[in-house]
Amino acid sequence: MNIEKMIERLETILKRAEYLKHMMQLPGVIEDFPKYRLFAKELSQLEDVAEVYSNYKQVASNVEDAKILMQDSDPEMAEMGKMEYQEGQKEMERLLNDLQIMLVPKDPNDSKNVIVEIRGAVGGDEGNIFAADLFRMYMRYAETQKWKVEVLESMDSGMGGFSYVSFSVKGKEVYSKLKYESGAHRVQRVPKTESQGRIHTSTATVLVMPEAEEVDIQINESDLKIDTYRSSGAGGQHINKTDSAVRMTHLPTGIVVNCQEGRSQIENRENCMNMLRTKLWDFFTRKAEEERGAERRSKIGTGERSEKIRTYNYPQNRVTDHRINYTVNTLDRIIDGDLENLISALINEDLKLKLEGQSF
Repeated sequence: MNIEKMIERLETILKRAEYLKHMMQLPGVIEDFPKYRLFAKELSQLEDVAEVYSNYKQVASNVEDAKILMQDSDPEMAEMGKMEYQEGQKEMERLLNDLQIMLVPKDPNDSKNVIVEIRGAVGGDEGNIFAADLFRMYMRYAETQKWKVEVLESMDSGMGGFSYVSFSVKGKEVYSKLKYESGAHRVQRVPKTESQGRIHTSTATVLVMPEAEEVDIQINESDLKIDTYRSSGAGGQHINKTDSAVRMTHLPTGIVVNCQEGRSQIENRENCMNMLRTKLWDFFTRKAEEERGAERRSKIGTGERSEKIRTYNYPQNRVTDHRINYTVNTLDRIIDGDLENLISALINEDLKLKLEGQSF
């Protein structure tokens, strides 16, 4: 970010914050509650930046004073000025970095819960087994973050794999961390079914969607077709003897969601509605993006090996995130849910790009 333009913007913010504080002290504004509330709301969005910038200006003023003190004829005073100047320069750099970060527009979805979908893509059974590995990886990572995970729908493919699994993750700032996981994940390893020890390459796709709230998407009951059916586990074994599973079809868009993991029809119905609301939000957001020339595949791809965002190489215990050229030889820890360093690297790179006016 251009420093001169940044300072101009900060000066504008500081002046606006000071103006709002002045206006909110006037009797006419205090008595006009709607206007007072409007000013208070705007001030709350500016005062943190204004406070840090005020501190920056004070430190900058102290640095200028220290420069003058460095020219003092008294060696001790000059040395004191030098020390104050060096400390002030470091503090200015720190505050400037904080201000750069504070000026980056926040993703309005960062604080939201998410719904995640994982599908086995290229590689048949091995792709499905890898999908299950990714599911367990996110489950364990969620545990470290004290997030709550709830499986919404799963399709077992045999051999411990999933051809499809969807689940919700609820907690603090979930989307801010998991949003970077959308895309094609590639695995390189010797499959359990490989008798000659050859390394195969398979993929699974991950889609992370911020959970839509009722205020985001309104659903008319008349637009829904709701079916109930009997839940069943692998091999057709009944989970229960009632029609507790729920299928919802949104007639205008044709979007279908199924939920059967809940203990009751009421729970599955609520989960279905949340999932449908999120899928509709994603559908309309995607439609708007496509109208601006963006393609759906830019987010999750088709699952082709060439479109991978990350590679998990088991023989070398190596994980590489291709978007940021990040490579570590700790695959065993990452697949066991130790994602914090990798996600932090993605967040930092995203912030760096945003400061340069770019994005992933």
